[in-house]
Amino acid sequence: MAKILVICGDIWHTTEVVKAGFSCLTDLYDQMTFVEDAKDMLTAADLAGYDLVICCKGNNVTSGNSVPWFEENVNECSPGDFANYVQQGGGFLAVHAGCSFSEKNLPENCQKPCREYIDFVGCRFVTHPPRCPVTYQVVDSTHPVTAGVEPFCVRDEHYQIEMTGDDARILMESTSSEAATMPAAYVREMGKGRFCALIPGHILAVWQNPQFQKLLTNAIHWCMKEQEV
Repeated sequence: MAKILVICGDIWHTTEVVKAGFSCLTDLYDQMTFVEDAKDMLTAADLAGYDLVICCKGNNVTSGNSVPWFEENVNECSPGDFANYVQQGGGFLAVHAGCSFSEKNLPENCQKPCREYIDFVGCRFVTHPPRCPVTYQVVDSTHPVTAGVEPFCVRDEHYQIEMTGDDARILMESTSSEAATMPAAYVREMGKGRFCALIPGHILAVWQNPQFQKLLTNAIHWCMKEQEV
């Protein structure tokens, strides 16, 4: 049985939604360990004990503490440790809030580690309009992450992001009447490991959508090298 670490919980994205969302994946849920206060609970050494790390967390300590998650010379597990984990063969999946990082308005001692996380995931969060109907469309159906995934439209936050990873392979795009078309799912091969980013997922109804569940399941299995390109 695989061991999956789910890092979740910030002031805009509660642990409750993430846990309820993953509970829809009945074959995988029992393999998941959930951590909210990753700043004080998670060490770099802990990562090696997991087959996959899933980040559904923005840049806050917890849902009740808006202090930035990453701070120079404070964290026991840094963005560089995540990158090393993947380089050495681990899998990493960033879902929604895990792609919401920006240096904007951060204290100086938090800006460098935030940029390191942005470099690791390959995107920088810019903004999003108020929640609205967002259509998610596969643009690369040849990859295992998008296998069998049909277009779907859900009320969601239409993230506007700046891609920073030149090696990213875009698999899906998002469109709405409120903002520009954006990448909605992409993958990166990093050393011996695999990285995937899925942008949808703000409210529970998105997680309950059958097409998002298919996408999420595919991404988990691909990141753990249970599916090949």
